[in-house]
Amino acid sequence: MAEDENFETKMETNERRAWESFKLVITSFLGNKKDPNYKSIVEEMIKNFKILGCSMSLKVHFLDSHLYYFPKNLGEVSEEQGERFHEDIKEMKRRYQGKWNVSMIADYCWMLQRGNS
Repeated sequence: MAEDENFETKMETNERRAWESFKLVITSFLGNKKDPNYKSIVEEMIKNFKILGCSMSLKVHFLDSHLYYFPKNLGEVSEEQGERFHEDIKEMKRRYQGKWNVSMIADYCWMLQRGNS
């Protein structure tokens, strides 16, 4: 989609802003080098998603609420660590069955804390 020349031409203004901010998060935060302004870049993406009325997935909510948790170089995160994250999220979805709330996020954070001890 990112390379489709016609994709963005079909978007309304708010959709285009959300798309552009999403692409900026990918290039400025999720790679090997974090932009010094990564916090405001992520906040802008979240704001643009909210304007569209998007529901946040657990992963985006975690990104929004726990930005400090992510390592300085996400490119160094191993496949094994990434797979563990996805397995943890899958378990949380099973456990809470779509009922996202503060307790669920707190439970996940404690699970991470215990796993790192």
